[in-house]
Amino acid sequence: MLNDADRRILKVIQAEGRITNQELANRCGLSPSACFDRLKRLREQGYILGFHALLNPTKLDHALLVFIEVLMDRTTGDVFQEFATSVSVMPEILECHMVAGGFDYLIKVRVRDMEAYRAFLVDTLVHMPGVRETRTYAVLDEVKNSASLPL
Repeated sequence: MLNDADRRILKVIQAEGRITNQELANRCGLSPSACFDRLKRLREQGYILGFHALLNPTKLDHALLVFIEVLMDRTTGDVFQEFATSVSVMPEILECHMVAGGFDYLIKVRVRDMEAYRAFLVDTLVHMPGVRETRTYAVLDEVKNSASLPL
């Protein structure tokens, strides 16, 4: 069970993952040793999954963000498993979510440009196990992009 001090720690490190333990302790009103122990416990209990750097996709030649609806030809466990296995090894696919509704998966992809996306779609995605139909939504402007959870 999380208490207020745990939530303060999570809120701060979610925004500033490289903060020192001393600064984190100061900002959360804890001693450095108590803060370190709590942080360690939060990692061990699975509240903190890891720390990542946010990279600028445009500077790294991955400016185009695309969302893709994927409709499967069959909705059986083996087809879902084969699709999930294929998705997991594709670096262009940043996220893949099985969803309820009018299609089966929502995929988030980052590529260089529309030409690179077309190649990904034609050469890779439509040949993946079970894929019957796709719908593409190219992002024109990222209005909000956050991985922070409301605490």
